[in-house]
Amino acid sequence: SAKQARDRRFQAILPIRGKIINVEKAGMARALRNEEIKAIAAAIGAGIGKDFDITKSRYRRVIIMTDADVDGAHIRTLLLTFFYRYMKPLIEHGYLYIAQPPLYRVKKGKKVYYVYSDRELEDLLKRIGDAEVQRYKGLGEMNPEQLWETTMNPQNRYLIQVTLQDAELAELLFTVLMGEDVEARKKFIMEHSKEVKNLDI
Repeated sequence: SAKQARDRRFQAILPIRGKIINVEKAGMARALRNEEIKAIAAAIGAGIGKDFDITKSRYRRVIIMTDADVDGAHIRTLLLTFFYRYMKPLIEHGYLYIAQPPLYRVKKGKKVYYVYSDRELEDLLKRIGDAEVQRYKGLGEMNPEQLWETTMNPQNRYLIQVTLQDAELAELLFTVLMGEDVEARKKFIMEHSKEVKNLDI
């Protein structure tokens, strides 16, 4: 859908097959043998690790676009950790973004609304009354036109610019939750278990 939806004049799509390697555990040598990592590095064209040169980047915006679910959040965190570890200047120069696909499509008569949070949905339904509500489970559920209109069209899309603080937090969480230190992971889970909203079992 994304390949069909893009505007070829200024947008390129690099599909990632499933979850990329956990660079936190793999280390540089194994990460560089991973096909997905090699594809990302080749697409951006600015090197990797100590050899990364922001002036050679082919793009001024690198946008992570994943499903708005637990798996999508995991893939996003893996990618953020990779960029933070091996392409940090992308973040420092404000080149890295996260796309925000809608969570719901709401239809009332002939009018269609795209909604990006549960709170927004609640407010909209209070305003317009009963309507047909479709919950998007993933980007693949949208046809190219819907994906362009909601997530890829620069006129309408919501992008979140990744800051160094965001990446540091993602990297810290990832180190604790996916690293080798079992005690640190156990402690973190026990301290934060009551804050869990979306539990994937």
